[in-house]
Amino acid sequence: MERPIRILIAKAGLDGHDRGAKVVAASLRDAGFEVIYTGLRQTPEAVVRAAIQEDVDAIGLSILSGAHMTLFPKIQQLLKDEGAERILLFGGGVIPAADATALEKQGIGRIFPPGTDTNDIVTYLREEVSQRRKT
Repeated sequence: MERPIRILIAKAGLDGHDRGAKVVAASLRDAGFEVIYTGLRQTPEAVVRAAIQEDVDAIGLSILSGAHMTLFPKIQQLLKDEGAERILLFGGGVIPAADATALEKQGIGRIFPPGTDTNDIVTYLREEVSQRRKT
């Protein structure tokens, strides 16, 4: 039997608002995922360390502070440095569409804006993690 999908929901940087992250975490848990929530104000290094220690399939990074063009690439590089590129990095928050497109072109997974139906996130993760587990 295949193990449940494990997701780390992270709040990196100085962003102090985590309601959306908690809603997503609860929705993923209710859909059968194993979810680890890091809490507020984590460093990129702490996020990657926790993801590796918890053997997660994906990191969901929630950003409302405007630091998305710095934090996503930093976490992506740290995953690469640790040989953990298999971990999907995706996210959500207040991120302009042009920036979301730019991040996705850099290899970041989907970016989900405020108001996204959590079922869309569940579906995306099931499909993406399933594909990654096959490779």
